[in-house]
Amino acid sequence: MMTRRITQLLIGLAMYGISLAMFIRAGLGLDPWDVFHQGVSQRTGFSIGVVVIAVSFLVLLLWIPLRQMPGIGTLANAVLVGLFADLGLWLIPGFSHLGGQIAMLAGAVILNGIASACYIGARLGPGARDGLMTGLVRRTGWSVRVVRTGIEVVVLAIGWLLGGSVGIGTVVYALAIGPIVQLLLPRFMVPERGAAAASKESVEAAPTT
Repeated sequence: MMTRRITQLLIGLAMYGISLAMFIRAGLGLDPWDVFHQGVSQRTGFSIGVVVIAVSFLVLLLWIPLRQMPGIGTLANAVLVGLFADLGLWLIPGFSHLGGQIAMLAGAVILNGIASACYIGARLGPGARDGLMTGLVRRTGWSVRVVRTGIEVVVLAIGWLLGGSVGIGTVVYALAIGPIVQLLLPRFMVPERGAAAASKESVEAAPTT
């Protein structure tokens, strides 16, 4: 079971990084956090992958007063998404015509949804940004919707002011990613050990014909 969880985690994080590169190559707008990452990248001259990694560890520092504990998935997320984002940007060409941009955007949204379901379903710890959200929800008592919207509005505004790409892709991501992850997550969710054992026992105990 642990082998499956780690494998699923690594595949999910790799796909997530590649999907970020696809969003950038589509040139139609990024999700809020990546608008921020791109803006910082443009201002500092660092690659977006390096910025993603650096911001991840800075956000993890905010976990300390929230008394959040990172898992192996949290640390892997902090490093691997940025590495695969830079790899994807190296491998994937940009598009100068709208048809190619739209196709790239659609592929990026779908791949990002699959990737999110994979790494969340592995149950090895949330990403730094998701952990910040859940930690604030727990400490403040506010709803997930309020906290998540507040964080994303702030990082989106800062990223836009820094020159990050905001566009139709930003809107498409906001509307589509939730339903896609909700649809796919049950398929990728690794069952708890007790649930898996109970399921195995029920299968073994089932009568045969």
